[in-house]
Amino acid sequence: MANALKIVLVASEVVPFAKTGGLADVAGSLPKALASLGHQVSIFMPRYPSVERAVRSLEKIHDGIDVPMGPQRERAVIWSARLAPKIPVYFVEHAGFFNRDPLYTTSSGDYPDNPQRFSFFSRVVLEACRALDLQADLIHCHDWQTGLIPAYLKTSLQHDPTCAQMGSLLTIHNLAYQGLFPAQVLEFLGLPPETYSMQGIEFYGQVNFLKAGIVYADLINTVSRRYSQEIQTVELGCGLEGILQHRAQDVHGILNGVDYREWNPAVDRLIAARYSATDLAGKQICKRDLLQAFQLSPDLLHTPLIGMITRLVDQKGMDLVRSAIHRMLALDLGLVVLGTGEAQYESFLREVAQRYPTKVGVRIGFDNGLAHKIEAGSDLFLMPSRFEPCGLNQIYSLQYGTIPVVRATGGLDDTIEPYDPMLDRGNGFKFGPYDAEVLLATLQGALIAYRDRSAWERLMRRAMQADFSWTRSAQEYVDLYARAIARRRGAPALA
Repeated sequence: MANALKIVLVASEVVPFAKTGGLADVAGSLPKALASLGHQVSIFMPRYPSVERAVRSLEKIHDGIDVPMGPQRERAVIWSARLAPKIPVYFVEHAGFFNRDPLYTTSSGDYPDNPQRFSFFSRVVLEACRALDLQADLIHCHDWQTGLIPAYLKTSLQHDPTCAQMGSLLTIHNLAYQGLFPAQVLEFLGLPPETYSMQGIEFYGQVNFLKAGIVYADLINTVSRRYSQEIQTVELGCGLEGILQHRAQDVHGILNGVDYREWNPAVDRLIAARYSATDLAGKQICKRDLLQAFQLSPDLLHTPLIGMITRLVDQKGMDLVRSAIHRMLALDLGLVVLGTGEAQYESFLREVAQRYPTKVGVRIGFDNGLAHKIEAGSDLFLMPSRFEPCGLNQIYSLQYGTIPVVRATGGLDDTIEPYDPMLDRGNGFKFGPYDAEVLLATLQGALIAYRDRSAWERLMRRAMQADFSWTRSAQEYVDLYARAIARRRGAPALA
């Protein structure tokens, strides 16, 4: 391919090697789509204990890369494996920083050395690009854990031959997580003192890793068009709306794609029966299997069953669910929930399941097999998020003919078109105001629609025909890469 790009993608988690959220899904799927378009992609991530569980063997490719951390130096060893035949993954090993589970937090809060861990990671990646002679055209950074990389490129490494021509793109998966640390961390970051200013990485007397990326990256994107606009408002800007408005011309939205090889009821080996838009018979078998998995009454087989797979936090609308739950369960429906999160919501859901044992099933934790069963066996999928940068489960749900009920925010708004029974169009149900009464009214509308079985089946088939594969989104990323590279090198961007 004549115009093939050399891309280095850097993320703190990548499927199948480590995962806490949607970031890992993107970091594991996007490189494959880019490679299919003819581009060369390399990936960097830390070497956590979970890597050993996902990889049969690792190859050591560099004995040690030293970087200064204040008055001392820390050393990383670089290991390699393959995400796909042509996609190397480089794992940064430092036992003191990365040999731990979970990845970022403990039950008592964030790891106190997170600024050391991820500033070290960012600096090692850039040193490794030189040591391994990757000759990258662009480095694609994801979230606050890699936010310092564009800052290093534009300041302390701006004259380095390996880095001087390297464009940078920062992808923001969730602006609420910014990497905020005390100003004392400056002593080991290795950035010039002048970067600590309102125009730089300073944020109300602290150091903000994500702001560093926003300020210094050549271009910025979020994981949906709507979210790229929302983060420039006071309501959802999380204090960074000013700098984002300042860089508004450089902020873009690209919707996440999904991997239909994993999330597709026609080939899914984790569900009780396969089915497709042309043959829906297997979905009822999956519903029966789901009811059995939660030990719910088989009487729900012909009753609308709502599924939720979610983090149990306010962002995901759990406060709305708590406000509406008893009136919701007075309706003719069942509910199954899989998730983990805040203790208050875990306790609340356990109490609801005890009070409504024939209608409500709750599983606290995460279970990938059960997640597939919920997508396949539910009739409706509820995502009443306060904000949602992209959301993936509503896209999975469409593919499984499980009709989403969502709040009109972020990627939920971009992917779900309200059902119109008069025009027989749309692929789900959507509400605007963040209000329990509006949520209930929207659910009632969905239950009414469910009673018209022929219309409902047409709705299911239409939802299943939606295409949110990575192909289009990957090409949009390539276009952004080209613009970022042109900006870095001072050349006019291609149209």
